[in-house]
Amino acid sequence: MRKLTQWVLLSAALLATPAFAEMKIAVLNYQMALLESDAAKKYAVDAEKKFGPQLNKLKTLESDAKRIQDRLVKEGERMQTAERERLELEFKQKARDFQFQSKELNEAKAVADREMLKQLKPKLDKAVEEVIKKGSYDLVLEQGSVVEVKPQYDITRQVIERMNQLR
Repeated sequence: MRKLTQWVLLSAALLATPAFAEMKIAVLNYQMALLESDAAKKYAVDAEKKFGPQLNKLKTLESDAKRIQDRLVKEGERMQTAERERLELEFKQKARDFQFQSKELNEAKAVADREMLKQLKPKLDKAVEEVIKKGSYDLVLEQGSVVEVKPQYDITRQVIERMNQLR
């Protein structure tokens, strides 16, 4: 609702000025520009390689726990007490291991993501600045604050291309 109010006020202010007809306006999807860049795609592949083994380990733990749980549900009432208690304990241990390892993986991935963002943000900012200067835009809006935009006003692809050119 707040963004809508801001947009209405901005629109009213723009329409009220005679210079509006000469203003050059663009829209940018900042997040897409970052995620669609070659550097971000490379990071995604590298992260998959780096965190893939841990993720596979988690999937194995999850399937083991599910298998035990299914067995307890299907055969639990017919099992001897000692066997059922052993399986329940094993299930609880696998669930704890899953939670712990999942938390560790999420934290490690978050640290890596923040580091990647820290490295890419200056490059993205520079690409945005260069595209804005080259296009002589008077106003650039974040796509999230715009209801609809014609493709010719969207500079996201230009920013992605410029970012990919930067070294």
